[in-house]
Amino acid sequence: MEAVWRIEAARVIAGLARMVGDVGLAEELAQDALVAALEEWPRKGVPDNPGGWLMVTAKHRALDQFRRRDTYERKLQEVGRDLELRERLSGDDLDAALDDHVGDDLLRLVFTVCHPVLPAEGRIALALRTLGGLTTEEIARAFLVPEPTVGQRISRAKRTLTDKKVPIELPPPQELPARLASVLEIVYLIFNEGYAATAGDDWVRPSLCQEAMRLGRVLAGLMPDEPEVHGLSALMEIQASRIPARTAPDGSPILLLDQDRSRWDRLLVRRGLAALGRAEALGRMGPYALQAAIAACHARALTPEDTDWARMAALYRLLAHVAPSPVVELNRAVAVGMADGPERGLEIADALVAERHLRGYAQLPAVRGDLLARLGRDEEAAAEFGRAAGLTRNARERELFLARAAALRQPS
Repeated sequence: MEAVWRIEAARVIAGLARMVGDVGLAEELAQDALVAALEEWPRKGVPDNPGGWLMVTAKHRALDQFRRRDTYERKLQEVGRDLELRERLSGDDLDAALDDHVGDDLLRLVFTVCHPVLPAEGRIALALRTLGGLTTEEIARAFLVPEPTVGQRISRAKRTLTDKKVPIELPPPQELPARLASVLEIVYLIFNEGYAATAGDDWVRPSLCQEAMRLGRVLAGLMPDEPEVHGLSALMEIQASRIPARTAPDGSPILLLDQDRSRWDRLLVRRGLAALGRAEALGRMGPYALQAAIAACHARALTPEDTDWARMAALYRLLAHVAPSPVVELNRAVAVGMADGPERGLEIADALVAERHLRGYAQLPAVRGDLLARLGRDEEAAAEFGRAAGLTRNARERELFLARAAALRQPS
């Protein structure tokens, strides 16, 4: 049931939001449907179409609420028509009917939560909660802010959308570019939560990656002349190509340089490289296209030894100029450490130790641990991996860090 909810929640909330015109109410109705499923499915079994069951149940709850409102007759007709469509169509037919560039409920909701009436932090928190399926606690950890702060941001964002009567719809064409940066950021945050879960027992959540990639493809069709749309699509496709090789049969993580590259999805690699080519042809490379070009350095290398680390380090330097951030610098430390030796990489990583934004970021001690291990400073490296294990909230990642620390402490 948890798996069903993670897969279906965003679609159910998006469909309900379009119907009731209120994101907060849509989330409440979807959660009511989940409660009903928790009561009924253990007795009767999981239905063949669990997402459809949740949607229909939530719509029945919506009908109950509409009956107590002055707008009952009009809303009843809307719900009735939509429910009749759901009952007539199923499976692929339903997806075909809903998933075009003007009828995509999820895309409508993405653009809605990116409305200019919301502050940036409110847009991101609300999107990750309703579309990414993250808990308030997980969002707080991801952005290193207190949990009550995130809860307040989400509540204020939902209240603002309701008070301002923001419609759940795609904006007119002339307004699309103004909201694009926020939309791309949110889609990529959803993808990243699927690619490297911030918390829980799973190293990856492929359903979130697939949904983010689908939204990216829809955006590319909607805005074909925007290079960063293609850049983001390229980045997600190339990174997603590695998912089959990122975990062992027992679910434990496999690091990039240790992966069996024959298991990478070559179709996704080709799609990603093609999207990168479209981004490059349209003009100046933005942050997503540059990250896609970095990912392409891995995708084009048949073995780790074939990787063009020098090009990657140069691309990271350019990315740091276009979109400076401590995380970009940390990634540059890895590339420089591979291209020019671990001493050079460690110099960059050491300069980030005092960085306030990275104090709770597990990857900083993990990167330092790896560079120290390559320099033969095993005790220091083990301590860094132990520190990383204490910072991560993902169980699989914690196991990986602890295993590396233990291996470094074993006598040679």
